[in-house]
Amino acid sequence: MRAIVTVIGKDKAGIIAKVSTYLTQIGANIEDISQTLLQDYFVMIMLVDITKCNKKISDIQKDFDIMGVEIGVNARIQHEDIFNSMHKI
Repeated sequence: MRAIVTVIGKDKAGIIAKVSTYLTQIGANIEDISQTLLQDYFVMIMLVDITKCNKKISDIQKDFDIMGVEIGVNARIQHEDIFNSMHKI
């Protein structure tokens, strides 16, 4: 089972480290990552395998909400099927 993680916020050091460390700790595997800076804004998308993850997506989102406040970003996770369904015409 895979999920899409998006992170958006003002750029600062340590955003990728914080998110990737958390995902590793819960047993998720980052399969692909893309990140860019749009002027001062940091934008990252990750494709994550959560098959061996020890948390539900809803619990990960709760942790992302807390993390987002701590590091000043908006972090979201969606199941890959939901993400794909939302982006079909």
